[in-house]
Amino acid sequence: MNKVNNLQVIEVPDTPPVKGLIFRTFKGEDDYQNIADIINACNDVDHLDRYATRDDVASSYNHLANCNPYEDMLFAEINQKSCAYCRVSWRNEGEKICIYWHIGFVRPETRQKGIGRAMLRYSQNRLKDIAAAHANQKKRFFESYVVDTEYATIKMLESEGYLPERYFYLMLRSNLENIPEGDMPDGLEIRPVKPSHYQAIREASVEAFQDHWGFSEETEPTVEEWVDDPNFDPTLWRVAWDSDQVAGMVLSYINQEENEKFNRKRGYPENICVRRPWRKRGLARALLIRSLHAIKNRGMHEAALGVDTQNLSGALGLYESVGFVPAQHSTVYRKPFRV
Repeated sequence: MNKVNNLQVIEVPDTPPVKGLIFRTFKGEDDYQNIADIINACNDVDHLDRYATRDDVASSYNHLANCNPYEDMLFAEINQKSCAYCRVSWRNEGEKICIYWHIGFVRPETRQKGIGRAMLRYSQNRLKDIAAAHANQKKRFFESYVVDTEYATIKMLESEGYLPERYFYLMLRSNLENIPEGDMPDGLEIRPVKPSHYQAIREASVEAFQDHWGFSEETEPTVEEWVDDPNFDPTLWRVAWDSDQVAGMVLSYINQEENEKFNRKRGYPENICVRRPWRKRGLARALLIRSLHAIKNRGMHEAALGVDTQNLSGALGLYESVGFVPAQHSTVYRKPFRV
């Protein structure tokens, strides 16, 4: 590692012969806008209707789990302009698996030059260093998540030995008319969410999601992370209580910046979960239906949510029953490794 123009420059194996190319470390808050710009440029060409702002990046980076961005990130610059970045992290997945996760983005105009592959291999080496410090006998996997329109990334991952592990949908309800009925189960009530409720809601969410594939409490959002999110709006949340116990929830949000970017009015009923003692009573459906009404009452015209297509609780069928259809496919890729 050395310095160029006061930047910590890193020597990366397999660096392609691109004039003016350097790899460097994270600069802190000065890089937040760079990250958002790179993500948005990639989203445009990869047909992903998502939009990141500097505030979104700041909120996320203030609450990273098992990741020190000054050690676990790499940026690429060509002639002093940021053109790509990657980041790594890790998590325990139950008692038998440890996941070493990585993600990377390369601006469209600098693709097909070998930058992404060099950064992928750098990420894998960094994760092996991290894994070497973990004294356990768990199965270890590299992991990355891609949407099915990210063709170049999929091709690269598969050429490096990654295989599809799990499939997901982004589901869309293209209008909020004719929302079906859904009665609340007896003995449960929805209450306005107060700040004093946040921790109980968070703990109930963590407990409910323990049954889901890929769960890791280390990466579940904290109350502080919720509050710091630019789209945080608990007046949209629908939380069911049984006396002093949280039974289930839908924690909806509206991303106004994204809606303006894509000239739409969309809300997201997300974090849909029910704790075990209250399952199989129609609670998730009742909460989702009330969440759709809440989103509609805010002037939204459509709703979207994510789902694990192999979810054993029947989530996919539930969402289809209230009018959601698959709009985008995505895949978790994994590759086993040993230190």
